[in-house]
Amino acid sequence: MKQWVLLFVWLYLGTAAWAAPKADKVYKVCSPDKQLELCIQQLEDGKFVYQFSADGTLLIDNSPLGFVLESGEAIPSSGWQVKKMSDRKVRSEWKPVWGKRSVVPDCFNEMVLEFSNTNRQPSKLQIIMRSYNDGVAFRYQVPEGGNDSVKVRSEQTAYHFADDYIAWFYNGENHNIGPEHLTASDGVRRPIMTVKAGEEHYMAIHEACLDMGEPLILKSQKGEKVFQIASKPKQLFPGYHSAWRVIMHGEKPGALVDSHLLELLNPESEGDFSWVKPGVAVWDWRINGAVWGDFTYTMSYPSWIKMVDFAAEEGFKYLVLDANWYGPEFESDSDPTKGEKAKDVQRLLAYGKQKGVGIWLYLNDVGGREYPIEQTLKQYAEWGASGVKYGFMQGSPEEKNQWTRYITRLCAENHLLVDFHDGPVHPYGQFRTFPNAVTREFCHAQLDGHHVFVPKTFVTTVFVNMVAGPIDMNNGMFDLRQGPTTRVDENQPVPSTLVAEAARTLITFSGVTILPDIPEYYRKYPALLEFLSAQRMPWLESRTLAGEIGEYIVMMRETEDAYLVGAATNEEGRTLRVPLSFLPKGSYTVEIMQDGADAHYLTNRETLQVTKQKVTRKDALDLKLAPGGGACLLIRKNM
Repeated sequence: MKQWVLLFVWLYLGTAAWAAPKADKVYKVCSPDKQLELCIQQLEDGKFVYQFSADGTLLIDNSPLGFVLESGEAIPSSGWQVKKMSDRKVRSEWKPVWGKRSVVPDCFNEMVLEFSNTNRQPSKLQIIMRSYNDGVAFRYQVPEGGNDSVKVRSEQTAYHFADDYIAWFYNGENHNIGPEHLTASDGVRRPIMTVKAGEEHYMAIHEACLDMGEPLILKSQKGEKVFQIASKPKQLFPGYHSAWRVIMHGEKPGALVDSHLLELLNPESEGDFSWVKPGVAVWDWRINGAVWGDFTYTMSYPSWIKMVDFAAEEGFKYLVLDANWYGPEFESDSDPTKGEKAKDVQRLLAYGKQKGVGIWLYLNDVGGREYPIEQTLKQYAEWGASGVKYGFMQGSPEEKNQWTRYITRLCAENHLLVDFHDGPVHPYGQFRTFPNAVTREFCHAQLDGHHVFVPKTFVTTVFVNMVAGPIDMNNGMFDLRQGPTTRVDENQPVPSTLVAEAARTLITFSGVTILPDIPEYYRKYPALLEFLSAQRMPWLESRTLAGEIGEYIVMMRETEDAYLVGAATNEEGRTLRVPLSFLPKGSYTVEIMQDGADAHYLTNRETLQVTKQKVTRKDALDLKLAPGGGACLLIRKNM
């Protein structure tokens, strides 16, 4: 009898607390593995704040939530109460069309808080909280049913870090900002923001599912450990929802690289995207002016045919045509369907179809806006194009986001893949909704400016920019001779080594890996060419085996018939031990491609050594990387 009375009291108190929570109640949502915790509470002064902890360690202390309206009122704040609370658990999986792995766990705990103040407009505001094993997220939502909208002065959301951690930031077409202590940051910072909080905690601050409003911008003040969100919505209205405010977490930086959290916070795709095929592509932009024997490569039909033939031989899926094929790309009278080489392009598309190689077409924002974009993309699809590379988009950040979303949707309707270049909107997991959004130049492409792209740039970018999603970096240059080349656009030597260039193509996550060199330079190095050809996406599994931000990275990716490993280092040479414990049981043969004994990214780039040996999952390999160099492993099971 006593047990039944206690049970009744427990149920009554639980129901009462749910129906009318106290003002000082703490609302917690923990990750499925219980290691991460996101809390929201109301302080005595009426402000609502959140905290984030990992493994019992407070990483983000009381940080403000909500918005400041044009009237100066902060919501939610004093006078607001949590009137409703609901929660749910999801234990599912996502099978992407393509990505880092073929099956992704989709497991999280969620809590929805509805704040109310009947004397204000809006009178209700929801905060949705989620916690996954690799991070937490929250977003704001105005319930449907109201009539009025209100203008917003600012978003209050901030990140009050618990200590003076070290951070790195995306920095456009420059080397990343960082490492810098949080208190040394001053002014605007752009995400992704990657944070090292001691030896066992790494975080990444970003956003997911940006359906409306400005892309995320952060700002800080020197001497403080607080980063404020500087971007904001113009107004709140019934049905409004913000992007997810995401805090990714891992014990190692590689856990951030391997995470799918940003994609999982976007809606699943609708309709059939089975036509989306990721893969390796060759490219006509960097080959322009390259000389081999008595042939000079140009951005024209004869060179295109040679590139298609090469792609077909190696099993590469695509050839990407870049700017000016339909006329000067910045001229308003360059018609993107009838311009200069349009007839040659249509002939090329037919030839590529015979060879099993798809053709991508470049489109500048000038042509994209001067001519009806709907008709242009429909025409490309009717010609048989495989994708569109879209460049130099103009407009405010909010306008660019909406135009990017519109083009992506139009491309999907026309079965076209899409790659955005030249200062694109940052990735925020959208390729879950639109798998045709296979990559974008959210990085400094390594051939565009050697004044900033050096080996440490690569091994920083992969832990910052690439955490946001697939990026197009144009790695894989094999013409690394000393001195200027004959290339038209950029003739300076690349600060890398042959093996590092091959390794970078694997390490860089992208739905289309775009190779910049001519066939003859790849054929000079059969082992490295085989490594490129073996990159048959979609990946079954990907795993960052080791790495430190700005120092080195080791990446493994699995195909249906091989395991590939790529390693790259900064300007410091090093030896890395790579355990092969990721292999299933059995006997394998590994082809090991390493820098030559005297290799160096500045003085001796084109030297390598290739060996083979039998291995099992119990073995480990010691890989020697030259300064600025790398290593590649191609592992196949013995039959």
